[in-house]
Amino acid sequence: MGWGNLRANGHPNSGPWRQLLCVVCRRYFLETLGTLFHSKRTSVELIVRVHACLAEGLGIRGTARVFEVDPNTVLQWLVAAAEQLRAFSQHFLHDVWVRQVQLDELFALLSAVKEGAVSEADAIERLERSPRWVWVAMDPESKLLLAIDVGNRTLAMAQRVVHQVAQVLAPGCPPLFLTDGFKDYRTALLTHYGQWIQRPRRQDKGPAPKPRWMPLPHVLYVQVVKTLRRRRLVRVSHRVVFGTLAAVEQVLAACGWQIDTAFVERLNLGIRQRVAAVGRRVTTLCKGEDGVRHQLGLFHAYHNFCLAHASLRVPLLQPVPTNGTGSVKQWRPCTPAMAAGLTDHVWTLREMLLFRVPPWPQPVGL
Repeated sequence: MGWGNLRANGHPNSGPWRQLLCVVCRRYFLETLGTLFHSKRTSVELIVRVHACLAEGLGIRGTARVFEVDPNTVLQWLVAAAEQLRAFSQHFLHDVWVRQVQLDELFALLSAVKEGAVSEADAIERLERSPRWVWVAMDPESKLLLAIDVGNRTLAMAQRVVHQVAQVLAPGCPPLFLTDGFKDYRTALLTHYGQWIQRPRRQDKGPAPKPRWMPLPHVLYVQVVKTLRRRRLVRVSHRVVFGTLAAVEQVLAACGWQIDTAFVERLNLGIRQRVAAVGRRVTTLCKGEDGVRHQLGLFHAYHNFCLAHASLRVPLLQPVPTNGTGSVKQWRPCTPAMAAGLTDHVWTLREMLLFRVPPWPQPVGL
């Protein structure tokens, strides 16, 4: 795109999409190449509405009944859309500057069905449950969802999520980290935001002290430890792991906030409402981690680029009158991606599914 080597060649078979010609390689292709709609004969509006229902929390079978489509077809569309939207999020989420990051784990019940053990119809019906965790990391100021993943509550998963967050953030941008009392977060953050420190000698004789891996001087990390008794919250304590309490309060004073993880916990509620696979007391559980990853990939892009949050809206300089008899518009809607400076408008599902993600360069080596 943008090289001046493409020529339009009409609409083949009177279809909705144009055929393009590359004057360099002399090959023809449809303009939907590289998107979800390539080689699809179904109408675009139907596919977009199906994904809109999935993004708003309706299950695969419920969506299939509403639009009179086979459940396996809906599942195939979801898998294809999840792959494209995952690349879409990766294309935009990089070099992000934030001052705070809140991390949390969300307990979910997924069904475990072995591959090839049952047929497709039986696999959708059976619900053999096994516990999993949904890991999330967000910026509380812009409500931007930085990373989301699925796995057990282990050190390896903590390392993986923190690594994803470090890849999204801009170089030299270590924010204030707020988590619950899960101890493995400390090791994961220390691994990614640490350095070797050579301690000074305390005596003239003897071997020199060995260097130690210590956190960077400007890294701040606080744990919010909640004590439950009989499923009721009885106490909340704060534990400053990296940095000082004065430095943490100085970062939070810019927003007028206190030490807590309320924003990521509110995001957990949004995930349960809009991701059918992790809802409570439902029969739409996925069959494994891959199934919930597809729905979370759709939610990740939908939350950041399509959902306008009321707390992020910007007042207009002049009210804009509406076409009907309603009141004038006084606010400009704003999504987390707009608040973070990643885009300048509210995206629609149709725009995201039609967006051609540029090919990423392959890494030379590790």
